[in-house]
Amino acid sequence: MSKTKTSFFCQNCGSQSAKWIGKCPACGEWNTYVEEVIQKEESGKGNWKSPASGMKKANTPRKIQEVKYEEQARWVTRDGELDRVLGGGIVPGSLVLIGGEPGIGKSTLMLQIALMLQGKTVLYVSGEESEAQIKMRADRMEAKNPDCYVLSETNTQQIFQQIEVLKPDFLIIDSIQTLNSQYVESAAGSVSQVRECTAELMKFAKETGTPVFLIGHITKDGSIAGPKVLEHMVDTVLQFEGDRHLTYRILRTSKNRFGSTHELGIYEMRAEGLRTVANPSEILLTQREEVLNGVAIGAMMEGNRPLLIEIQSLVSPATYGTPQRSSTGHDAKRLNMLLAVLEKRGGMRLGQQDVFLNVAGGIRVDDPGLDLAVCASLISSYEDTPVSEELCFAGEIGLGGEIRAVSRIENRIAEAEKLGFKKIIVSKYAIKGLDLKKYKIQVIAVSKLEEMYQRIF
Repeated sequence: MSKTKTSFFCQNCGSQSAKWIGKCPACGEWNTYVEEVIQKEESGKGNWKSPASGMKKANTPRKIQEVKYEEQARWVTRDGELDRVLGGGIVPGSLVLIGGEPGIGKSTLMLQIALMLQGKTVLYVSGEESEAQIKMRADRMEAKNPDCYVLSETNTQQIFQQIEVLKPDFLIIDSIQTLNSQYVESAAGSVSQVRECTAELMKFAKETGTPVFLIGHITKDGSIAGPKVLEHMVDTVLQFEGDRHLTYRILRTSKNRFGSTHELGIYEMRAEGLRTVANPSEILLTQREEVLNGVAIGAMMEGNRPLLIEIQSLVSPATYGTPQRSSTGHDAKRLNMLLAVLEKRGGMRLGQQDVFLNVAGGIRVDDPGLDLAVCASLISSYEDTPVSEELCFAGEIGLGGEIRAVSRIENRIAEAEKLGFKKIIVSKYAIKGLDLKKYKIQVIAVSKLEEMYQRIF
């Protein structure tokens, strides 16, 4: 009988060590090494098929000019938001990881996608819920798929036996942290188990051309739980975000081998499932009965989609010595830079003022094209004078107080015009070669903060 072998793994990055280490040399985190039981390589380890299925012929090197490929058609679902985030649809043979907070709606989204794939055999494997619980959720949804199968199982070898019998076109695993492989003796959810189960599923996806979606848990800081190598192994990493107390959910991608990583999908959580929001600008603009100060509308780009975002700010005298700087949904360092520009170039006394900034709708933004709207909101609150409801902004602000051009200005102007705005303030360097006569909205070009101030106040 062979001696049981153990090794130490970093729970943050998956780095392996023969002994316990206080600080991980790979990622720099402290006290993340845990001891796990490992085994030597066995025949058939990492292979999703049984050893009796036969050996695969070894690959040989080929010249890149001799490699032939055919453009694979993507699977277009009835969920336009997911298709956009994935880059146009589901790629056959892809391995997609979706993470999010508990209760945010990951399982609901995946079950909804499974029911939307009409004409495809779908296998939904759950290690967290019973088949009856999944059926209760499916009954509330409008979409129906007679070829959707559910399986409550956590052992990967048992799952692959059912896959060989059913031969599904689409596989969903809920969740990867609940699976365990017989080739690794550590507990489910450990670094080695997550890595081994993902490797087996990746091998299955690539060899059969079956798309596989994995649901993953996240840590307290919002990153995918388990080793970082998990995110490197998959083709696409999706983040499902939102406040559990609000109805809207945001699907964004942090890694995508088949498309852009700047796309955004917005859903509304309802009793019958998730509803796609076709025009998110309407929900991100608060309906107000009266004009308020400290509110400005900015036009931003999220991938290829223009969005109009409401920026809210509150500037008030500091009552406790050190002034506060707080931002929700916006980069705090960017806010501090804009406050410094307003004080240095605009002559505003903000050193002894508390500043609070909020992006309405619970969305997180990082487009520098919102700088102009942020500054207009701050000036409005500081001067206690509202900005016109017919006005929106699109421009980046430099350290010299100059208004810089932003990308895709045509899309931003068209979106503002579609939503009924009468005027939009942009950089004068962004409208060179632009035919302004085709727009009904008035485009106001400025080059400095002083010009913007004169235009709106």
